[in-house]
Parts: sequence; C-alpha cells; structure tokens
Amino acid sequence: MASDKVKTFTDATFAADTREGLVLVDFWAEWCAPCRRLAPIVDQIADQYAGRLTVAKMDIDKHGQTPAQFMIRGIPTLLLFKDGKVVDTIVGLVDKNDLSRTIDKHL
Repeated sequence: MASDKVKTFTDATFAADTREGLVLVDFWAEWCAPCRRLAPIVDQIADQYAGRLTVAKMDIDKHGQTPAQFMIRGIPTLLLFKDGKVVDTIVGLVDKNDLSRTIDKHL
C-alpha cells in the first residue's frame, strides 16, 4: 500500500516544491520494473522520516522537463535536495538501508 506521505511533483511546481528543507525525489515510470520494486522502499522511507524529509515521486513520462533539466538518463533515479540544491544522487535499485544511510548524511 502506498504511503500517504509521498507527494507527487510536477514540472510546474518542482522548483517551489524543492526550495526548502530536505527533499527526496524519485524519478520513475510505470513501465519501469526496477521503479516498481523501489516504490515500497520509497513509501517506507516516507513513513520513517516523516516530519524530517519530504518524499516525492515524479513520473518522467508525464513530466519530462524536470528530468531533462537534471540530465536524468536512467530510472529509477533518486535526487536528494537540500534547500533547493542537489546534495546526492542515487541511480538504480537500492535497498532501504543504503537509502537511509544516504539520507542520514544530510539530516
């Protein structure tokens, strides 16, 4: 079951949505099998870090401008923003522990 703590970002709102605080954005697509496998991990992270981290997903097929801006070439790609700046990038399927370690470095 998807977490209600995971937001959906769009090209139109992306800059404002990532401007403040720590924000994890999962760039994905429905047809991407590794993206579907990562989704429950992203949901768990949203629950685990509620109040300390904003977690969001962006469908690259529906919103292509932002992924192009950040030169996303493969999915899943996770970008971690701190006050509007990219502070970490994860490409590919990762486990929850690796993702948590990456986030913890920036809290």
